[in-house]
Amino acid sequence: MVINKLIASLQRKKTRRRTVKAILSREQHNKDVVNIHRLDTKNIGDYYCAPHHYFEKLKGKHLDIFDYKSQDKSVTDNFTKQISDNALIIGGGGLLNRGGFKLQMNLFEKLASQSKKTVLWGVGHNAKSPKYYGNITNYNIDVSKFGLAGTRDLTMPGEYVPCVSCLHEVFDKPFTETEEVGVIFHKDTVKKEQITNAFSELPTTSNTTNLEELISFIGKCNAIITDSYHAMYWTMLLGKKVAVVPNSSKFYDFKYKPIFTNFKDCLIDVKKAHTYSGVLEECREINTNFYEKTANYLNL
Repeated sequence: MVINKLIASLQRKKTRRRTVKAILSREQHNKDVVNIHRLDTKNIGDYYCAPHHYFEKLKGKHLDIFDYKSQDKSVTDNFTKQISDNALIIGGGGLLNRGGFKLQMNLFEKLASQSKKTVLWGVGHNAKSPKYYGNITNYNIDVSKFGLAGTRDLTMPGEYVPCVSCLHEVFDKPFTETEEVGVIFHKDTVKKEQITNAFSELPTTSNTTNLEELISFIGKCNAIITDSYHAMYWTMLLGKKVAVVPNSSKFYDFKYKPIFTNFKDCLIDVKKAHTYSGVLEECREINTNFYEKTANYLNL
């Protein structure tokens, strides 16, 4: 089994390089537009963080950033063609300072330096090592090379553009609080019984559920404990208290600060959290304005 995993890893590595080389060898065009992000239906934050969900002229124009390493040649051929033929909207999500996206982001930076029209929308750093928590000073790409650069990290280069998922209509629904504290686990944490069992007496869910159920869960709680970036973000959009157990640098440069904690102390620490007002309206206005800039730049 170990040998099979090693062979599969080497095959993906070879495919990644071949796909990037194929794109760089092709003539580049801006015929239409494609929105590239981590299109993961099992992680609703990754899935809903892209503008193609919210603007009519972008609907249906999407591509998974991981398609470039698929072992299905039709998938990599389509990735190559879509990237080469179209202007690019890259994001949202934690695509920067993360090894799994480094090759793709370097590719997009090279294309941005040429004739390719490129937009970064709501991307941010996502370094996994704790030594980078609250300590990121540079992105691993030069965002100034892109035609438009909207980044979700307040103090970093680029125009501040928080996640576009704020535009989803689910945030306009009324909710009635019935619980004091709820816990939302990241899709990786939900597999760790030692952690999840410690919260068996509290209402819990994860970012693997559907968006409507997750927002309803947040809506019924006065405060949320989570290690999911988007659960943190959505909790703030609804004006709720939130305590975060960080698993990446991505939590540390949002405009509004949560209480940082760990799974041992979170039930005490969440009591220190406070709410922010007007976050939903502010984030929606920023994203709507950024779309107008994007539409003008890409001639949508």
